[in-house]
Amino acid sequence: MHITEEHNPRLPYLRDKTSKLTTSPGVYIMKDKSGKIIYIGKAKNLHNRVNSYFRKGQDHLPKVWKMVSNVNDYEFIVTDSEFEALVLECSLIKMHTPKYNILLKDDKGYSYIRVTDEPYPRIQAVLQKSDDSAEYIGPYTSSFTVKQAVEEANRVFRLPTCTKIFPRDIKKQRPCLNYHIKRCMGVCTGEFSEEEYRSIVSQAVDYIKNGSSSSVERLTEEMERAAENLEFELAARLRDRITAIQKAAESQKVIDETIPDCDIIAISQSADIACASVIMYRGGRLTDKADYFLGDRSEPAAMMEEFVLSFYAMKDDAPKTIILEEDPTDILMLEQYLREKYDHAVHVSVPKRGHLLRLSTMAKNNANAFISVRVGRTGREVAGLDELARALGMEKPPRFIECYDISNLASTDMVAGMVVFENGRPCRKNYRKFSIKTVFEQNDYACMTEVIERRFAEYKKGTDDGFAQLPDLILLDGGNGHVNTIRPVLERLGISVPLYGLVKDDRHRTRAIATGSGEISLLKSRAAFALVTQIQDEVHRVAISYQRSKRRKTAFSLELTSVRGVGEKKAQKLMREFKTKEALKKASAEELRAVAGISADTAAELKKIIDEMS
Repeated sequence: MHITEEHNPRLPYLRDKTSKLTTSPGVYIMKDKSGKIIYIGKAKNLHNRVNSYFRKGQDHLPKVWKMVSNVNDYEFIVTDSEFEALVLECSLIKMHTPKYNILLKDDKGYSYIRVTDEPYPRIQAVLQKSDDSAEYIGPYTSSFTVKQAVEEANRVFRLPTCTKIFPRDIKKQRPCLNYHIKRCMGVCTGEFSEEEYRSIVSQAVDYIKNGSSSSVERLTEEMERAAENLEFELAARLRDRITAIQKAAESQKVIDETIPDCDIIAISQSADIACASVIMYRGGRLTDKADYFLGDRSEPAAMMEEFVLSFYAMKDDAPKTIILEEDPTDILMLEQYLREKYDHAVHVSVPKRGHLLRLSTMAKNNANAFISVRVGRTGREVAGLDELARALGMEKPPRFIECYDISNLASTDMVAGMVVFENGRPCRKNYRKFSIKTVFEQNDYACMTEVIERRFAEYKKGTDDGFAQLPDLILLDGGNGHVNTIRPVLERLGISVPLYGLVKDDRHRTRAIATGSGEISLLKSRAAFALVTQIQDEVHRVAISYQRSKRRKTAFSLELTSVRGVGEKKAQKLMREFKTKEALKKASAEELRAVAGISADTAAELKKIIDEMS
C-alpha cells in the first residue's frame, strides 16, 4: 500500500527532514500530532531506514501504513553501533510502550494436575486448587501443558476417563469402547483390586513428575521382582506398561529427556493478522506454552526479531537454547543482546532438519491453530496459505486465489473453468465457466489467453460482482509454457498479480509449481501441497463437467437439426428457451412452433423426434 499526502499532509516536511539525516546507526522515535510516541525502531543506517517510510511510491504492509499515516514528526538518537541501537531500542520500548511496536502482556493464570482422593483415584487437569483432600501437582502457567501431561499419563497407563464411579459401578455394565481398543484397563470388569489400581496411579504420577526414564527404571525393578516371586501375570502387565511408556517416548513431545532446556518460537500470519506461539522445555519436560496476538501482519524476519526482544523483556531469565521457526533480521546481534542481558551464553538457531525441526513444527502448528480461531479457519488452512506464500516468495498469504483450466474434445466444445479460493476455502459463488469463442482448433495457450483477456475485461468494467475482486494469486493448470504465454497478457492488460502454473505427473497428480523458468517443489510443504492439489482437482472438475455438459447439448442440438426446416440457429433458439431435454419434451408442438418460428407441420415432425429421443 502506498502512502500519499492525502493520507498524511506532513510527508513533504518529513521527507525534507530525512534528506538531511545522518547515515550513522541509531534509534528513531516516531510521534503523532499530540507528541505521543507511536513507534520506536533501530537502524544500522538512520537515513536509509527512516527514508524507507516516507519515500514516494514505497509499498507498505498494513501495520506500517497505519503508523506512517499518523506520523507528525520524529526524533532520533545516534549510537556508536547497531548493537547499541538495539539495546537502546529495547529500553525505550519498555519505557514508552508505543502503539505500533509489539507489546506483550504476561497475565496468565495457573493450572494444576489433580489426583482425586477416592478409592479409585483419577488424574485430572484443573484450573485452580480446591479446598479438598486431593493431591495437587503444580502450579503450571499453561493449561495446555497440564492437559497434555494428563492425557499422556492416562493414555500410557490406560487409566479410566469415563464418568463411572468405582467401586460402585464395577461389573454393573459392559466395558466401553476404550477398553476394547486398549485405551482403558477396564476397572469396571472387576479385574483390578483397589490396591493394584492405586499402585498404577502412583506409577502414573511418578511418570508425570519424573519423566519416562525414571518410570521405566522403577517399573523394570518391579517386573523383575514379580517374576522372581512367580507372579507372572503381574510381571506381564508391568512389561506391557514399560513397552507403552517406551513407545510413547518415541513419538510424544511432552516428556523427553533428550531435549535441552529451550524455548521454541514460531509465528503464523494470515492475510491480515499475526500471532506467535512459544513452547518452553525445562528439565526434559514441556513446562509451558504461551500464545500472543501481534496485531497486523508484518515482514516475517523483522516481526520475529521484534517479538523475541519483546518476549524476553518480560523475563528474568532465558534458557541457553532458543529455537526459532523463522530467521530474524540479525541472529548474531540477537544472541549478543540476550547474552549481555542474562549474563550467560544464549544460542539462537533455526533448525532445518532433525529432532529440533520437529519441535519448531509443533510450535508452528500451535501458532496456526491459535490464529485459526481468530480468522475462522482451520489450522491446516492457515498453514497451507502460509506455506504457499513462503514457497512463492509472497509478502503475505494470498486471500483470493484464482485457478484456470482448459477442457476440450479435440477441437470441439472448447471450454474453461475458473475457481476461486478465499482464505483457503472454495468460494463457489465466484466460480465462472467460459465457452471459447475465438479459437477454432485445439490450442490450449490461445484458449487460456482468450479466457484471461475476457476475465480482466470484466474486471475493468466492474459490472460482474464475481469479477470485481482482483485476486492475490493466479494459478494455471499447466506448466512453464502456460505461464510464459499468459504473463505478457497480464502485463499488457496492466494486471499486476503473481502468476504460476500447476504441473501434474504421469498419473495426473499435482507434482510442482511452474514459475515460467523452472519448478518449485512442494513435497516438503505438506499443507501447501494439500491446498494446491485441492485447487487443481477442483478446477479440473469444474472445467471437465462443463465440457461434458456442453457436449451433451451439442449432440442434442444436432438431433434437432435432423428435422427438415430446423437449422442450427433454430435449434440453438430452442435450447436457449427450454434449456433441458426434459423441458423440451414437455413443450407442445405449438410452443415449439412459436419459439423456433417454424410451420405447424415442421413443429409436429419436430415434436415427434423429440418424444423419441432417449
